[in-house]
Amino acid sequence: MRSPKLAALELKRFGRGKLPRAALAALLLLPLLYGALYLWSFWNPYGKLNKIPVALVNSDTGATAKGKKLTAGDDITDKLLDSKTFDWHPVSAEEARKGVADGTYYLSLTVPSDFSKQIASSSGKSPETGALKVRTNDANNYIVGQISRSVFSEVRSAASTKASRGFYDNIFISFSDIHGETEKAAKGADKLGKGIGKAKKGAGDLAKGLAKAKKGSRELKSGIGKLDKGSGKLETGAGGVADGTQTLADKANDVSAKVGPFLKKNGKEIGEVSRLVAEASRKASDNLDTLPETTSAAAVKARKASDDLAAGYRARCEGVVTADRDCPALKKSVAAADTAADVAEDVNTLVRNNTDQLDTLGTHLDDLHDKALWLADNAPHLGSDLDSAVQKINTLNSGAHKVAKGADALHTGLTTAKTGASDLDSGVGKLRTGADTLNGGMFKLVDGSGKLSGGLHDGAGKIPDYDKRDRDARTEVMSDPVQLVKQAMHKAPNYGTGFAPYFIPLSLWVGAMVAYMLIQPLNGRALAAGAASWRVALAGWLPVAAIGVVQMLALMAVLHWAIGLQMIRAAGTIGFLLLVAACFASIVQWLNARFGPAGRILVLALLMLQLTSAGGTYPVQTSPRFFSAIHPFLPMTYVVDGLRRLITGGGLGPVWLACGVLLGYTVASLALTAWSARRRQVWSVDRLHPELSL
Repeated sequence: MRSPKLAALELKRFGRGKLPRAALAALLLLPLLYGALYLWSFWNPYGKLNKIPVALVNSDTGATAKGKKLTAGDDITDKLLDSKTFDWHPVSAEEARKGVADGTYYLSLTVPSDFSKQIASSSGKSPETGALKVRTNDANNYIVGQISRSVFSEVRSAASTKASRGFYDNIFISFSDIHGETEKAAKGADKLGKGIGKAKKGAGDLAKGLAKAKKGSRELKSGIGKLDKGSGKLETGAGGVADGTQTLADKANDVSAKVGPFLKKNGKEIGEVSRLVAEASRKASDNLDTLPETTSAAAVKARKASDDLAAGYRARCEGVVTADRDCPALKKSVAAADTAADVAEDVNTLVRNNTDQLDTLGTHLDDLHDKALWLADNAPHLGSDLDSAVQKINTLNSGAHKVAKGADALHTGLTTAKTGASDLDSGVGKLRTGADTLNGGMFKLVDGSGKLSGGLHDGAGKIPDYDKRDRDARTEVMSDPVQLVKQAMHKAPNYGTGFAPYFIPLSLWVGAMVAYMLIQPLNGRALAAGAASWRVALAGWLPVAAIGVVQMLALMAVLHWAIGLQMIRAAGTIGFLLLVAACFASIVQWLNARFGPAGRILVLALLMLQLTSAGGTYPVQTSPRFFSAIHPFLPMTYVVDGLRRLITGGGLGPVWLACGVLLGYTVASLALTAWSARRRQVWSVDRLHPELSL
C-alpha cells in the first residue's frame, strides 16, 4: 500500500465518532490558540500607554528670571496632561508615594519645588541642573518601569531644551557685547599704535643725538686728555720761569742797590744791553716756532755782550797803572752782564724744556720785550728810573709766580676734568646703548602694536554680533542641536508584528508535538505489512504534515484578517511556512520514532532550546555563551530570520538559506525515521516490554 493512502487511512480514524473529531478539531486549532492568543494579548502595548495610571506631582513654586515669572513646573505638567502619554493623575506627593507602593499607580513623576529656580539659574552666574524625579515599583510591573525610562527621557530632553534656551540667549548677547568692546579695544590699539609711532621717531632721534653726543664726548675726552698733558708741561715750565724771574728779581734788586749810581752814570751802555735783550725777546716772540734756536742765539749774543763788556773792563781797568775811577762800577756792570747772559742761557734752557707752553711764554716774552725796550728807551735816565725798573722786574716776578700758580691750578682742574670727561664718555656710551636698545624695542613695540590692532580688528570681525532675530534662531538650534532623524528600514508597524516571526514557528512546533501525541510516528499497518522503511516513514509523516498545513493556514488567516498582521510578501510567507510545518513534523516524528515515549520529552526540551537561542526576542549576542554556541545549529533560528524578511521586508538571502537548512533537516529527519522504522520491524525484548509507556 502506498504511503499517501496509508496517511489518509490514519486520518480517517479521527472521523469515527465525536471524540476523535473533537480531538482532531482541537489539534487543528491548538496552534491558532497558542500563537494567535499570545500575539493578540500584546499586539500593540505601546499604543495603549494612555491607559496606564501614573501619578503626576507638581511641587514647583516658580521663580523670577530677569524680571519675568518662570513656571517651568506648570508648563511641563500642562504638556504632559495634553500629551496623554500615560493616564496622568495630578496628586500630592504623599498620595503618589502611597499609590506607587500599593499598586494604584504604576509609577510617579515629581517636579521638585525648586525646579523653576534651577532652570532660571542657567542664565545666571551659577547654573544648576534641574531634576525631575521618577519613582517606580517593579513589584507592580517591571516592563512599565522600562517603558517609562524611554518616555521620561523624552520629557527630560524637552525640559532641558527649554531650560537651555535662556542660557544660550545670554551667550549670544555676550557675543554682541564682546564684539562691541573688541571694536573699542581695536580703536584704542590704533591710537596706541600712533602714539608708539611718535615715540619710535623720538627714540630714533634720541639714538642719533646720543650717537653724536658719544662722538663729542669721545673727542672731549681726547681733547681734555691732551690739555691735561699740556697743562702738566705748562705747570712745569711756568714753575721754571717763576724760579728764573725770582732769581732775576733778586739779582736786579741787588744790582739796583749796588750799581744804582753806576747805572745812572752808565745808562748808555745799559740801554744798549737792554735793547739787545728787547730785540732778542721780540725775535723770540716773533719766531716761536724757532724759539729754541732763537733763544740759543740770544744766549750766545748775551754771552758775547757780557764777554765784550768784560773785555772792555779788562782793557780799561786791568794792567793799567792808574786805573779809571769808574772801574769798580764797570766791574759790577760786567758782573751784571754776566748774570744777564746766564739768565739768557737759563731762558734758553727753559724754552727747550717747555716747548708745549710757547703761547704762554710768548706772552711773557712780549712783556719782557716791552719792559726791556722801555728800559733801553729810558737808559739816559736809567739811574732815575732804576727804582721803577726794579719794581717792574718785581712785578714780572710776581706775575710769573701767579702764572705758575695758575698753571698748577689749571693742571689740577684739567686732571679732574679728564676724569669727568672719561665718566661722561662712559655714561654717554651707556645712554647710547640704552637708546639703541630702546629704539630696537620701539621697532618691536610698533610691530606688536600693529599686530595687536590688526588682531583686534580681525577678532572684532570674527566675533559675531547677533541681533534679536539671529539670537532667537541660533538659540533654538543650540538648545536642541541634535535632531534624531529616524529612518526605519522595513519597519514593523507594531509590537505584535515584530514578535510574529517568533510565535508563529513556536505554534507550529507545538502543533506538531501535540499531533504526534495522537498519531503514531510509524504507521502500524505499514510495519505489520513489512512495507519498505521509507514508506513507513512517509506514512507516519504525511498526516502530521497535512495537519501542520491546515494549522498554519488557520493561524495565518486569523492573524491577518482578525488581528491585523500585514505581510510584505504574503505568498512567500505562506509557502515558507508550508516548508516549516513539513520540517517540524519530520523532526518531531523522528524523535518520537527513535526514542519512543522519551522522545516526547526530547521534543519539549528541543523546543525550549530553540526558544532561548533563536534570537526571537533579544539579539542572541546578549544571551549567555551556551545559547550563542547552539544558535546556528537549530532550525528555528533560520525560521525566525526568514519570517522577519518575508513579513517586514528586506533581502531574501536569509530566506533562501533557511529554505536550504529546513530542506536539509526534513530530508535528514525522514532518513533517520526510515532507519528507525527498519529497526522497529525487528521485534526485541525492549519492544515487547518497554521500560516506559505513555
